[in-house]
Amino acid sequence: MRNNRGFTLIELLIALALLVILAGALYGTYFSVVAAREKGGQRIEQRRELSTTLGKLHDELSSCFFNKNNERLHFVVEDRDSFGKPASLLQFTAIAPPRVDPAPASGIVVLRYSVLEKGEDQALSLQREARDPYLDVKVKSAPYPVVDEIEGFLVECWDGNKWVKSWDTALNGFLPKQVRATITLKGGEELSTIASQRLTR
Repeated sequence: MRNNRGFTLIELLIALALLVILAGALYGTYFSVVAAREKGGQRIEQRRELSTTLGKLHDELSSCFFNKNNERLHFVVEDRDSFGKPASLLQFTAIAPPRVDPAPASGIVVLRYSVLEKGEDQALSLQREARDPYLDVKVKSAPYPVVDEIEGFLVECWDGNKWVKSWDTALNGFLPKQVRATITLKGGEELSTIASQRLTR
């Protein structure tokens, strides 16, 4: 004899409850994986951006140019802080990279790296500004952010005996032997580059 007995209401409710629990778990897992993937992608992008910035800064510091007989050529590091975090100011003249456009240029560029405070959350952004020192001083260059959301930017100079946080060629009369630039990310991770000047005069 065949048993035509179906599912009871209790069995259906239990099955439905298990299905809802399973779907909720899968839903939560899916979105946590998506969020982790996005966060990982942002960290990779920030690392790539930071690596590019440090590489460019290293090359620029290596081509730093100073001549004590020319007041337009200089190298200055100021020890500053923002909300208790290192926020050095770095300004120096360097040999400009080759240009592809026919615009007149001196072949020397003044570079300025500074930290900008953004918003009430005390976020810091590293800014870069470049201009030709022989153009009219009224011609302003616009700084642009090179790295956002940092915890600090510290520049130190090696004078031959120790690392110092301030330097001015108007006072010292010469370039530091080495320059170390350190960018601190949120979470305390630090990335640094050390550059030596290839040009001396």
